[in-house]
Amino acid sequence: MTVPYHQILEGLRQAFPQPVSDRMHDAYFVFSFLRALDQVDALKSVRPLLGQQVELDYESAKTRRLEDDPVSLEEVTGKLVEHLSGLFIWGHPHAQINVVPPPTIASIIGGLLPSIYNPNLVSDESSRQVALAEVEVASMAAALIGYDPQQSSGLFTFGGTGTTLYGVKLGLEKCSPGTLKSGVREKAWLVCSERAHYAALSVAGWLGIGEDQILFIPSSDENEIRTCLFETCCRDLLKKGEKIAAIIATLGTTDAFGLDDLQTMVETRDRLVEEFSLDYVPHIHADAVIGWAWSVFNDYDFDQNELEFRHRTVRALAGIRRRIQHLYLADSVGIDFHKTGFTPYVSSLFLVKNAHDMRLVSRKPEDMPYLFQSGQYHPGQFTLETTRSGGGPMAALANLKLFGKRGLQSLLGHLVSMAEALREQLEGHAATTVLNGENFGPVTLFRVYPDGVD
Repeated sequence: MTVPYHQILEGLRQAFPQPVSDRMHDAYFVFSFLRALDQVDALKSVRPLLGQQVELDYESAKTRRLEDDPVSLEEVTGKLVEHLSGLFIWGHPHAQINVVPPPTIASIIGGLLPSIYNPNLVSDESSRQVALAEVEVASMAAALIGYDPQQSSGLFTFGGTGTTLYGVKLGLEKCSPGTLKSGVREKAWLVCSERAHYAALSVAGWLGIGEDQILFIPSSDENEIRTCLFETCCRDLLKKGEKIAAIIATLGTTDAFGLDDLQTMVETRDRLVEEFSLDYVPHIHADAVIGWAWSVFNDYDFDQNELEFRHRTVRALAGIRRRIQHLYLADSVGIDFHKTGFTPYVSSLFLVKNAHDMRLVSRKPEDMPYLFQSGQYHPGQFTLETTRSGGGPMAALANLKLFGKRGLQSLLGHLVSMAEALREQLEGHAATTVLNGENFGPVTLFRVYPDGVD
């Protein structure tokens, strides 16, 4: 028998955090979360899995329908925990998973707190000091890579692909002014290494540049772009009168940790602009979503080596720095805190060297009349997204404060040290061959061969 709505409403009210402090209900809120954590903890074992491996039945999932009546918070919590059964534990000692870090407790709290009160980073009208967190993190990251925090700007977006999309979009507006309003009216090219992340394909397709207008430059055995071919190919495009919307420099790939020579790429770009008397400057975006973190070693004295890293680790870290130290030369940079920043998904920062560049994609305030009536910080005027969560910047801020520069140096140094130790072990067995033994990153590529196979 259906009960009156107000009886249902009375029960549902208990499922919301109370706006005014209520000791009993606050305790219920905390206890509900702790109970969920206890249920998750019960799934742990010595294996790198939560609970048991479950066969994923998508056909059954498609038969699920909304129930007629509400169920208790306790029942919902139990069902949610069930969905974690079989999940891989990325931070388990027996796990060998690429570029999926375990989030810290601080970053989990940083991501959780905004979810309670739902700040929206469209403006400081609806996010208040959480907006300050975004500006703080952007300024910290800008200073770390060598940008001037007073001249640069940053915003959190939907992932590493989002950071590349912002960078290429700015480049498209520079080479073809008015695209934001009138659409893509002329062909433009996107230039990157053949080792660049496939996000370049997504970005070119979604922005209307087209996947066919990506020029992939061959890479060297060290997985970095061949700068001589980069210059030749860019010159060939410009000789034909073609436009280059953007150049993506890869600073730390997810597989072999390729590091493009950004300094030479920028010098080449500038030389070609002058040679061809271009009325625009092709935008260079550094896809450093993994490699950015090694900027903490820009001022590290490897000769003194105060953190006492192993010699082989020092060599690797110094090798990474020789490329990462030039990040400040890029017009924009992509940073993933949910990779080498040890936060939960999603925490991705797009940094632009010159904040005025964002005017190229800004909308008029009158187009959004019910927003931006008060406050000072209104990123919603130029972001692709209207609604943006405060979880990303708060999680990133939590870890930047938790680690400090030395903490991040220690974590990254340990990652590289463990990669070096793994390579040493693999190199000592006849059946295993390390494919990137001279690579400086934390990723190890290897093959296992049967006896008698070389």
